[in-house]
Amino acid sequence: MSSSIIDLSIFLENDVVSDPPGMKPEITYYNHQDTPEQVTAFFPGLEPGDLPDGEGWAVERVKLSTHNGTHLDAPYHFHSTMNEQLEGQAERAITIDEVPLEWCFNPGVKLDFRHFDDGYVVTAEDVASELERIGYGLQSLDIVLVNTAAGTAYGRDDYVHTGCGMGYEATMYLLERGVRVTGTDAWSWDAPFSHTARKYARTKDSSLIWEGHKAGRHIGYCHLEKLHNLEVLPPFGFRVACFPMKIRGASAGWTRAVAILDDGASVSR
Repeated sequence: MSSSIIDLSIFLENDVVSDPPGMKPEITYYNHQDTPEQVTAFFPGLEPGDLPDGEGWAVERVKLSTHNGTHLDAPYHFHSTMNEQLEGQAERAITIDEVPLEWCFNPGVKLDFRHFDDGYVVTAEDVASELERIGYGLQSLDIVLVNTAAGTAYGRDDYVHTGCGMGYEATMYLLERGVRVTGTDAWSWDAPFSHTARKYARTKDSSLIWEGHKAGRHIGYCHLEKLHNLEVLPPFGFRVACFPMKIRGASAGWTRAVAILDDGASVSR
């Protein structure tokens, strides 16, 4: 059996715009010439010159949020409770270490929303129309990935302002059909904050803020943010693997998300 693996993750790196100001990762690199004393400190009497070529080890120190890089958000990130609609009453939202692993490796489907304007809020009708266009019927636990204009904006200064977002109704359309993991190549599952802020300034309607995330109050779910390479995926015919780092009590965990193409499936070029 042969298969192709498509990397759906961005780099963790300095100096590339992947988050708003003040929220970027910071990586400090130490090379082999920087660290001989770190090695010799473990071995009394050892001198740096005693090491092969006088070299220590390469190591990095990283300052991160759990929401830097490609990551999986847990229901706890969205709200303190979840599943009000499913259970008839709210229950405690699960954290990333409690997310069922069964949610994180399932058939994937890609919705192509690259044509929508930046800041557009996707509706349930938009989702239904796209599923009809590609000829796909959602199955329970499918992982639904949303390809927006942000995918090709990664690395540009306007990345965090680019792409459409998934509204409450669109998100609930997926969750009510058994989807429990979704994903986007944008900075957020919701529309970029800069666009929502302008709408809020006009309307003072706070329900517009983070409406897709807040769907998790009613049906608990996870979503992937800052995916990459969605443009090359077929609409379906692949599986997604997105197991998160196991961080106790956390709202998210980093993941090396990948798509595994089924036999006979091909990527777009």
